[in-house]
Amino acid sequence: MSHSQVYLGIDLGGTKIEIIALDTTGQTLYRTRVATPLAPNIELKTQQEHASDASKDTQYQDILHAIQSLVDDCEQHLKLFNLPVGIGIPGAISQVTGLVKNANTVCLIGNNLNKDLQAKLHRPVKIENDANCFALSEALDGAGQSSNCVFAVILGTGVGAGWVINKSLHVGSNAIAGEWGHNPLPWPSAQDEPLQDCYCGKHGCIETYLSGPGFSKQTNLQHQLLASCPEIIASIHNDHRAKQSYEMYVDRLARSLASVINIMDPDAIVLGGGVSNIDSLYTDVPKTWGKYIFSDSIKTKLVKNQYGDSSGVRGAAWLNKQ
Repeated sequence: MSHSQVYLGIDLGGTKIEIIALDTTGQTLYRTRVATPLAPNIELKTQQEHASDASKDTQYQDILHAIQSLVDDCEQHLKLFNLPVGIGIPGAISQVTGLVKNANTVCLIGNNLNKDLQAKLHRPVKIENDANCFALSEALDGAGQSSNCVFAVILGTGVGAGWVINKSLHVGSNAIAGEWGHNPLPWPSAQDEPLQDCYCGKHGCIETYLSGPGFSKQTNLQHQLLASCPEIIASIHNDHRAKQSYEMYVDRLARSLASVINIMDPDAIVLGGGVSNIDSLYTDVPKTWGKYIFSDSIKTKLVKNQYGDSSGVRGAAWLNKQ
């Protein structure tokens, strides 16, 4: 088996780092994961800012070492070396500085992850946002593989998305293609109030409504039902507040996806993340989005992901197949 037939993918998450080795047909040759190193507690009470920076740098160096160890162990197992590596991260690489930005694993921010990993692994490395990796996986050999234009959405603790057009990832000139969750909820009404604050500094972003925590918080604010997203869904047949909240979620998701369809008109929209496991969404949302889509017919398919939690790491591997 030659090097060109094997691709390594790494999914760098907040709680785990996973590696996978795929052959050209998508078969898994190796896969394992380790816990993401945490920032150590540094007891420098009088130099709190310095302690924080030092702690973040220690965590960052530990993450680099963990990735190097995963790659070394994988290649030793396969008896193949200098394999191409792709990495998905919870953030993006600035097109201006080359440094990590917008990462919820904050120790990555401001670091030249690409340069540092190339030095550790002694080879070129491709790095992409984890939502883009999810999109690539589902578009190349997942739920959207029969479509030319795929919009892939992660509805989890946050909301992210990615575009794959003609089997190629569309990143955009600012590396923010698919940052759909940080746009305002389309066609808002009094029923969508109160607007929640978003960590990006705005109010009423799509993410604050459609993420799992956003859905839960909105349910509490509007219907005085304190419950998690799974608990709300489990209660929709015996609690009118849960039923109302779910129906509003469906309408908000329909509006938000309709605005995307009106602009890019994708063949398929693939859902991922924990909220994607609500099976009724795949019938209820398409029944609703016609009110908002500027067309007399709608051919866009709404489909569930094929690879679930594996999509991110698979898409990272496919970065070098592009």
